[in-house]
Amino acid sequence: MLLPALPLLPALEPSTLSTVTAEAVEALLREGESVNTLASYRSALRYWAAWFGLRYGQAIALPLPPAVVLQFIVDHAERTTPDGLTSDLPSSVDHALVSGGFKGKPGPMALNTLVHRIAVLSKAHRRRDVKNPCQDPQVRNLLTKIRRAYGKRGALPQKKDALTKDPLLAMLDTCDDSLKGLRDRALLLFAWASGGRRRSEVSGALMKHLRRAGPHSFTYTLHHSKSNQSATDRPENHKPLEGMAGEALQAWLDASLIQDGTIFRQVRKGGHLGEPLSPAAVRDIVRARAKLAGLPDVFSAHSLRSGFVTEAAVQKVPLADTMAMTGHRSVASVVAYYRPSKDNPGAKLL
Repeated sequence: MLLPALPLLPALEPSTLSTVTAEAVEALLREGESVNTLASYRSALRYWAAWFGLRYGQAIALPLPPAVVLQFIVDHAERTTPDGLTSDLPSSVDHALVSGGFKGKPGPMALNTLVHRIAVLSKAHRRRDVKNPCQDPQVRNLLTKIRRAYGKRGALPQKKDALTKDPLLAMLDTCDDSLKGLRDRALLLFAWASGGRRRSEVSGALMKHLRRAGPHSFTYTLHHSKSNQSATDRPENHKPLEGMAGEALQAWLDASLIQDGTIFRQVRKGGHLGEPLSPAAVRDIVRARAKLAGLPDVFSAHSLRSGFVTEAAVQKVPLADTMAMTGHRSVASVVAYYRPSKDNPGAKLL
């Protein structure tokens, strides 16, 4: 077959990537990650670089030997001794990390944070295609045993309570007819009634994905989510917003006059609209409304998701319908959000 005539270009080497191509690959990989994921990666790698510089007195360079990862683990994981719980991070290094803004507070980090930082380092080695110390048998065995030790001590993180129907209604009662009250009511109901949306999905919700389905009812199309990162077109991408949720959303749109862009935005003094809400602002709204309602400090933005799943189970909604709303693809994943309560029929067999 004859090839079309091309302008004279330098031939590429099949076995290696050119610098330009390697940079393009990195750019595509970054673009495929969520903003929150990239931020967490940067934070973790900054911490690794700061810790390594303080501990070893030199700049970090990949690949790291397994001994460095083992040292990182024993520096940050607590272990039981005759004198109580301890870890090996020197106090001078700890205070330097805090004062430099690499660490929020002195003391050992949460186990989830430690595991995440090991995972980020592992990914950095894989991306560089160099020997990965995080896959060393000693490192993997130590992490497994640490999880068991934390579990035996009852020190594993506790999941936030489910924001079921009753506490949600109490929070909605705190929302008045001011612009901020209308926004918060619409936001809480949008997040809860559409299947327990994650805070980034709420803050990133766009008018162009919202379609009117009837008087005071809408359908929101969630094109991309944590459980659909490839943006596959699925029937369950379409989330109905009806009843209270549809009415609250209509009231917010009427009052704010929003017609395009992000749905939920800051409300400044004087009732003026500001920038789009951040995911952290969604969390703050949930906490603030729970406090105003006199509820215990046990709810977070993620409580909306577990609350929807738990309430759906209590009201005997078929599991397939619940999963269509949440977007989960496996039963095990959606069941993990169920929080049994004192009203569980299994607790009343006798």
